[in-house]
Amino acid sequence: MAGEVAGQVAAGRAFPVTVDVTDSDRVAAMVREIESSMGGADVLVTSAIRMPSDDLATMTAEAWDDDVRVALNGTYRCIRAVLPGMIEQGGGAIVNIASVNGLAFFGNEAYSAAKAGVMSLTRSIAVRYGREGIRANAVAPATVRTPVWDQRLKTDPDTFDKVATWYPAGRIGEPEDVAHAALFLASDEAAWITGVVLPVDGGLLAGNYRMTVDLIPESE
Repeated sequence: MAGEVAGQVAAGRAFPVTVDVTDSDRVAAMVREIESSMGGADVLVTSAIRMPSDDLATMTAEAWDDDVRVALNGTYRCIRAVLPGMIEQGGGAIVNIASVNGLAFFGNEAYSAAKAGVMSLTRSIAVRYGREGIRANAVAPATVRTPVWDQRLKTDPDTFDKVATWYPAGRIGEPEDVAHAALFLASDEAAWITGVVLPVDGGLLAGNYRMTVDLIPESE
């Protein structure tokens, strides 16, 4: 997949690198390769996750650790690896892909806790390294049409249609919705924005319209 994405880059240079974000040495080696080949990292976007569906009563300690190790600790390792280079070059932009799960309860407790940690880490980086010219922000998507849903769709093809009724925007998200938000936060147009968590959620966190209809039927 990384090779496919690199091949789609029309302007500039791109090369694919596969790395285990739970391995600090491999992450550091990846950053060294980028710095050697591209002259340094101006932007870092983190998004690696694991998302077991068990709740706390049934989740094993190993499953919890695995989720946090990838989503939160993996984010830390990637940020830690690029920070020295960004400081040396006088700045950079970090965009962490978090989740609305870190802001409200939507199940997946380990994933949610890890994403809440990513948001806290984002704010910490923004404050501590702002004087170094480094900005750090997070995007918090809601339901997005990605391959993570493929297995669910096989058993319930109407999943997205059902879920769309939760959203004031009337639809679930597309990958481009998240990409556009991340691109903005990484760009010079967001030069005075740092330490924020931007929900990209079709209005999900603004309120529950279906609940309002149930409580006050005449509002529909």
